[in-house]
Amino acid sequence: MTNIENTKKQNSKTASADISKSLKDAGVQAYLIHGDMHNSDLYYTTNFLASDPFSYMLTADSDEVLLISDMEKGRAEIESRVLNDKIKTTSDYKYRELAKEKKDASLAYVLVLKEMMTEKNIKSVGVSYEFPAYYYDKLKTEGIEIVLMKSPFTKSRMIKNEDEIEKIAASQKAAEDAMAAAISMIQKSAANEKGELIFGGEILTGKAVLLEISRVLLEHGCADDETIVSCGKGSADPHGKTYGALYADEPIVIDIFPQSKYTRYFGDMTRTVVKGKASDELKKMYEAVKGAQEIGVNSAKPGATCAEVHNAVCDYLENAGYDTYRSGAKAGFIHTTGHGVGIDIHEMPSVSDNEHILEPGNVITIEPGLYYPEIGGIRIEDTIVITKDGCRNLNIMEKKFEIDER
Repeated sequence: MTNIENTKKQNSKTASADISKSLKDAGVQAYLIHGDMHNSDLYYTTNFLASDPFSYMLTADSDEVLLISDMEKGRAEIESRVLNDKIKTTSDYKYRELAKEKKDASLAYVLVLKEMMTEKNIKSVGVSYEFPAYYYDKLKTEGIEIVLMKSPFTKSRMIKNEDEIEKIAASQKAAEDAMAAAISMIQKSAANEKGELIFGGEILTGKAVLLEISRVLLEHGCADDETIVSCGKGSADPHGKTYGALYADEPIVIDIFPQSKYTRYFGDMTRTVVKGKASDELKKMYEAVKGAQEIGVNSAKPGATCAEVHNAVCDYLENAGYDTYRSGAKAGFIHTTGHGVGIDIHEMPSVSDNEHILEPGNVITIEPGLYYPEIGGIRIEDTIVITKDGCRNLNIMEKKFEIDER
């Protein structure tokens, strides 16, 4: 056995994940995934990425096969966690000949999938709701029983191991460095007579801050497709963005959730700042959100339910005089308290009104906010890891509302 094979055998994770109960409940022998580098389950199960679609199948007794194109074989043998004797190429099943014979590349791939399953004596498979409709239909025509089901990896993906936590922490560090750079730009700016912030002799825009965030994240090897910088009344939209001028004395919400280009794991954090003087109402809102966020972090521990954490946050905000999500409010705290973070930016568990019991290895955000269209928005967010005796906050950056140049 080669050194690479030895390393794979030692580091193999998903092959030992028990999905047999999920498959039994669905009445199938195996689970089949087909997708590309954007399919999170596919990366989770194989630790392999490719721009062109490929497939992976895991059976109830933990047998597996990774099906790729010939051009990806060498890379898959080095990079994927699947043992080399479980890696198959389409040419192993005469894909090119079938495509030429059938004059239909998609049908040829279906026949390859069928042969791959027949080789494993698999007659029934579960697939995700996103599985290609054409493949679904043709596999049924070919005599394969195929069942749509929720991912059997949802539960195992909720519990992060130490390696995964380290990857999330690295992305979180990138987010903190980018946040520091963004806040520094705002802090060093000055207001003109219109209240617009001026930095480096030019109007400081949300777009300029976004570009600075992107620059810092890229230095950390991270991508940032949907970073949020929003100012003033626009910040009352939780996902709103301000590309134009940023203003003094107005709330500026900065939400950064980078994904590592190398590990694929996300980080997530939010800070809200004001350059200059905040109104009394904004100060009151900020203190309420900050207190609620602290309550949420302190409530997140093994044995607590997501509902208990969410309700603790809502209780705090309601006691401070604000409406919340659980009462159906259209303004105030209008979203859930948080979400899981991992290969996807939004994973299970949802920190909302549900009875999921938190356990060590859950990585979640705590991000209460208050949003009023005539005033603006406030949000503070940290990403935390549930530990055996509480939680560990992956954020160390201070939470300061009013900022001035130091």
